[in-house]
Amino acid sequence: GAVLATNTSTISVDGLAKVLKRPERFCGMHFFNPVHRMPLVEVIRGKATDAETLATVVAYAQKLGKTPIVVNDGPGFLVNRILLPYMLAFQVLVREGVPIETLDTVMEGFGWPMGPAFLSDVVGLDTAKHAGGVMAGALPDRFAYPGGGPTPNDLLVQAGYLGQKNGKGYYVHSKGRDGRDRKAFDPAVLAVLRPAIAGGGEAMTPEEITERLMLPMVTEASRCLMDGIVASPIELDMALILGLGFPPFRGGLLRWADRTGLAALAATGEKHAAQGAQYPPTPQMRDLAKAGKGFHG
Repeated sequence: GAVLATNTSTISVDGLAKVLKRPERFCGMHFFNPVHRMPLVEVIRGKATDAETLATVVAYAQKLGKTPIVVNDGPGFLVNRILLPYMLAFQVLVREGVPIETLDTVMEGFGWPMGPAFLSDVVGLDTAKHAGGVMAGALPDRFAYPGGGPTPNDLLVQAGYLGQKNGKGYYVHSKGRDGRDRKAFDPAVLAVLRPAIAGGGEAMTPEEITERLMLPMVTEASRCLMDGIVASPIELDMALILGLGFPPFRGGLLRWADRTGLAALAATGEKHAAQGAQYPPTPQMRDLAKAGKGFHG
C-alpha cells in the first residue's frame, strides 16, 4: 500500500516503473532548488500511476506547504524541459563571445532572480551537464549542442569547476559574514572556456540577448501544451513562477508571450531560425498568431 516516489529531474518515470511489481503506486515528486524557498512540487503521472497515488502525493505536498502541479511523464517533465533550452541558448551565447556578466545582467534586468550563469553555478555544473545530456539523448533535434564539440559546461566540469558547491564555476563563490553566498567574476575562467569560444559577441544588444534566451522557452512551452505534458497555460505559467522564479510581475512565460504578441514572436523566431530548431514558431503558435489570439485566449 505504500507510495514510492522519485525526485529525479529528468529520468523517465515510466522507465523506472518497469521494474516495479506495483507501478500504479509509483510517481514523480520533483522538488526545486532551493527546496526551502521554492513552493512548487511537480507530481509526475506515469502511464501506470493510479488516481489514488496521485491524490496521496498531492495531499502530502500540500501538507508540506508546497503547491503541487500534476504533469505527465516525458523528457524533463515540464519545468526542466522548458528551462533547459534557455540554458542551452546561454551556452551558445557564451560560445559566441557574449560576456558572462552581460548575460546575467540582462536576464536579471528582465526580472529573473539570477542570470543563467549564476543559476548554472547554483544548480551545479556537473548536474546541469548530466541533465543536458539526458535531454539531448531524448530530444536531439532541439537539445543537442549545435555544432558539436565540448560545451562551456563540459570544459568547466573537466577542469574541476562544479559551481557553488565547490566554490568555483562561472563565478568564484565564498561565504560572507552573514553566511550568504558571495559571487565574483574571475577572468581566469575565460582561459578554461577559451576552447569553446568561437566569436566576439560583445556587441550583441540586450534585446537580441533576450530574444535568443527567451524564445526557446516559449517554443518548448508550446510543445509541452501540444504534447499534453500539462493541462493548461495557467498551470504552466504557475509552475515556472513557483519552480523557477520566473518574474511574477510578467504573469508567467505564456502571459508574457501573449503580451509581446505571438505574431511578433513568430517573426522573431523565424529571424533566428538559423540558430536551431528551438527558435521557429510551433504550429500552435502559428495558428494562434493567425487567429489573433494568445495562449490564454
